[in-house]
Amino acid sequence: MNIALNLRRSAAQYAGRTALRFGASAQTYEDLERLSRRAAGLVRAHGIRPGDRVGLMLPNVPEFAVLYFGILRAGGIVVPMNPLLKEAEVAHYLTDSGARLLFVWAGFREAAEAGVRFSRATTVLVDPDGFPGVLAGSPETAEVADRGGDDTAVILYTSGTTGRPKGAELTHAGLGRNIDIAVDLMAIGADDVVFGGLPLFHVFGQTCSLNAAVRAGACLTLLPRFDPAEAFEVLVRDRVTVFAGVPTMYVAFLNHPAATAYDLSRLRVCVSGGAAMPVEVMTRFEDTFACVVLEGYGLSETSPIASFNRADARRPGSIGTPVDGVEFRLVDDDGKDVLPGERGEIVVRGHNVMKGYWNDPSQTRAAIRDGWFHTGDIGRRDEDGFHYVVGRKKDMIIRGGYNVYPREIEEVLHSHPAVGEAAVVGVAHPVHGEEVIAVVSLRPHSTATPEELRTYARDRVAAYKYPRAVRIVDELPKGPTGKILKREIRARM
Repeated sequence: MNIALNLRRSAAQYAGRTALRFGASAQTYEDLERLSRRAAGLVRAHGIRPGDRVGLMLPNVPEFAVLYFGILRAGGIVVPMNPLLKEAEVAHYLTDSGARLLFVWAGFREAAEAGVRFSRATTVLVDPDGFPGVLAGSPETAEVADRGGDDTAVILYTSGTTGRPKGAELTHAGLGRNIDIAVDLMAIGADDVVFGGLPLFHVFGQTCSLNAAVRAGACLTLLPRFDPAEAFEVLVRDRVTVFAGVPTMYVAFLNHPAATAYDLSRLRVCVSGGAAMPVEVMTRFEDTFACVVLEGYGLSETSPIASFNRADARRPGSIGTPVDGVEFRLVDDDGKDVLPGERGEIVVRGHNVMKGYWNDPSQTRAAIRDGWFHTGDIGRRDEDGFHYVVGRKKDMIIRGGYNVYPREIEEVLHSHPAVGEAAVVGVAHPVHGEEVIAVVSLRPHSTATPEELRTYARDRVAAYKYPRAVRIVDELPKGPTGKILKREIRARM
């Protein structure tokens, strides 16, 4: 078993079809298969053998796909890395994973090479001018290394919100099944064009964009850095039919001054993940662009899809129901199941759950107990089995002994006509333990005062929940995938 076989199958069936678009350039499946063979030969020429780790520090460019499948074809383990990592972060990824080789986009070589000094990895620079020649001079490796279902395919490092990033080991079987589920949920076929603006070094973009498109024989159109104006141009130019994004991307589309001028009539399905999507944002997007948004849920540790809404069975505001082969429970602090409607931590069991954290048995034991992965997310379940994320366990605010779940307050703030984005956090308070604080950015050409927003929330939630202070900022801090970074907001308080 090897997920690189998906490319070989699609190349045999759809050889002349376009696999990748990048601006004005395109690669067919035959091209991608041939180049991945060369990449596998290059990897092996550097001494990489099955089970060896290889760092991949590239933006969303065709070379990412070529090397990703080449490393897997050679039997290596891919260690995707954000190209914006700094020296110490590069050093941690490489030393922790024991990577022997690092492919890095030439524009990011300075930080990469500084970090490599602390590891045993060799650096290979990748650029659009010189790298084609490097591949052309490499021997082709036609065979695909035989890997077991439980063998690690990818080590994905978590965002490190609670300490140093940990490497989640995702297996060929787990990823392979999750890829098939993604294709089925989005009903992707060979005639589809999939938007490739989610970072491919992240699990969402990797599974639901790159791997899902290749598995289905569809076209993936790449955008290295998300910008709403550029994204609109790609959607129109390449007649995109499937869009996968995080909530902040949807907000950016809605806030673009010329949003309604673009013809997105080819768009047939949109999916959202990575963070909870405010119902107000979902409703506005569907009304504006006449395309249904299906929200899903997952984490790096779950490959990522764990639950999903379906076109024929969805609930706005929910994360849907567990996907095939995956089970959910909601448990209290003692690990006991809570009743429907009550709040508890979401724990997950199924083929999608990681093998463990790389070289970290203690963290693995803490996360996976009795076969159940503890997500750290607080959720509830309705009478029909739909699940709802209330917030992160660590983000829950305890004010005067009462639990305050930030998402509930954020949903209220999003319903105000002037609010573009909102984040609610807790800060230390000498009397109440924690106090509720909201940070918001406004929609273009909208105005509101902190007192107006505070009153708006106060009139709509219980007295202990509403934010005692509201701060208006130009933009909320975001991570590489567009997720709002509450840890940075807290640090600025």
